[in-house]
Amino acid sequence: MLQRPLENEYPEYYVPYVNLVSDDDLLLILKENLAEVTALFEGISEDNGQFRYALGKWSIKEVLGHMADTERIMSYRLLRIGRGDQTPLAGFDENDFIAGAQFDHLPNKNILEDFAATRNATITLIQNMSENAWARKGLANETEITTRAIAYIIAGHAIHHLKIIHERYLPAFK
Repeated sequence: MLQRPLENEYPEYYVPYVNLVSDDDLLLILKENLAEVTALFEGISEDNGQFRYALGKWSIKEVLGHMADTERIMSYRLLRIGRGDQTPLAGFDENDFIAGAQFDHLPNKNILEDFAATRNATITLIQNMSENAWARKGLANETEITTRAIAYIIAGHAIHHLKIIHERYLPAFK
């Protein structure tokens, strides 16, 4: 089972995400999270997918698209650092990605399929990562991070956004 990263293995701004991940099997957490995201988004209508809980906030579709985009980027970082690549990896601006994707023009189903494909690729990447890869360090967004930390950040990021959806979006539909 993959060990929880130490706080010196990732930047401080990722602490909230890592703290959301329980000490259970990380692969099981990722699989259960995929099932939860799938069940939730299959039940959201196209109209509700456009909902924003406040002016200037992302729509529900954009939140799901952001989850897929971020996981794809973080999995790429996990791959590169886990394989021993020492090339510094660039950061990204999630708002630029949202604007460039135009998720509100896509059917919910398409965005959910993209998230599921990305998550399944993440799961197989983590399953097949060599044991000695987990402690490897690299630079991403000009900060040092370990492969192990990235795996936990991926899980915590999705948990974080699901929590926001449940707290700020779904109450509007009751």
